[in-house]
Amino acid sequence: MKRLIKNMVIFKNGYEAVMKAIVTIGNGGYDKLEYRDVPVPTLAPGEVLLQVLAAGVNNTEINTRLGWYSSKVTTGTEDAAIAGEKQQETVKINGGWNGITLFPLIQGTDCCGRVVGVGPGDDPTLMGARVLVRPCMRRSGWESLENVWMGSNFDGAFAQFVKVPAQEVFPVDCDWSDAELGTIPCAYGTAENMLHRANVRQGEHVLVTGASGGVGSAVVQLAKRRGATVTAVAGVTKMEQVRSIGADQVIARGDDFVSRLGVNSVNTVVDIVAGPDFEGILKVMKRGGRYVTSGAIGGPLVTLDMRTLYLNDLTMIGCTAWDEPVFPNLVSYIERGEIQPLVAKTFPLERISDAQREFLEKKHVGKFVMIPPRLEES
Repeated sequence: MKRLIKNMVIFKNGYEAVMKAIVTIGNGGYDKLEYRDVPVPTLAPGEVLLQVLAAGVNNTEINTRLGWYSSKVTTGTEDAAIAGEKQQETVKINGGWNGITLFPLIQGTDCCGRVVGVGPGDDPTLMGARVLVRPCMRRSGWESLENVWMGSNFDGAFAQFVKVPAQEVFPVDCDWSDAELGTIPCAYGTAENMLHRANVRQGEHVLVTGASGGVGSAVVQLAKRRGATVTAVAGVTKMEQVRSIGADQVIARGDDFVSRLGVNSVNTVVDIVAGPDFEGILKVMKRGGRYVTSGAIGGPLVTLDMRTLYLNDLTMIGCTAWDEPVFPNLVSYIERGEIQPLVAKTFPLERISDAQREFLEKKHVGKFVMIPPRLEES
């Protein structure tokens, strides 16, 4: 039995506390996603319990389910998803984030939640606060790039409740809806981290691929916030929407970059697509330019002419671990009204398969967000 009193979850002795969650039981298709009752997490010192208010949908949840991070997978996310639907048995291919995923797993990398419990002996100051969770956690300290991700390395937010380290929650003071806040953590954190690592500055020219997606649309906004000139790449049907969030120029996906932009025209490329366009992207970069990436939804294997790299003094930056300033910066941008959320659609939690299918159609701009049932709906 459970009841919600003044934002605290009270569990009566003698009863098992359960919650609804999406449990991923292995690598494969949508049949690996089960909506079922599971125990509510119990807290250790230094942890907080959140009632999940909204949880965004990301490529990483689909990729983890498919085992896409394994070197054995050489296609883009969409092709891997088609193959995953044909996969009848769970396979162990070490294809999770950071190489290993332990199933069963509650996925969900994005979380807007409310603090409803604190660990034994911990400070109750956070109780009742609406917060965002920093999903990329540097448990070995900021000097080490070792990192773990909520929803990939441990249970995440596709549930009514989630427990996280108290140091990873950030209260947010704004008038955004829960769903709007649920679009932020993974996409905007990844985007801000890439711009931070590449040291994008005012007056520079930035090329952004996949600009209609969650990360890409965040990059457009955050690069403009830094004073950069932004050229975005998007599908023809989405070009106007991408322009409306700040892109100075939008190029249709599939267009020739060199003919559209010319050689030596771009200071920084922020690329989350890779695939067959990779070689053309490098050709438009200025001498000393920076190429930064955190994804490869168009295909992980690319052709690189090493002469293009070294003769032009290019820098290539891979980004997974987030740097310390990234998430506090995002919260401050929200509170000062410097960025805007892009909610494409919301789904009830039990419709995760529908959300991921529609996500892979890539017809939307922005983020899909899952809404777990409230206690009274359970």
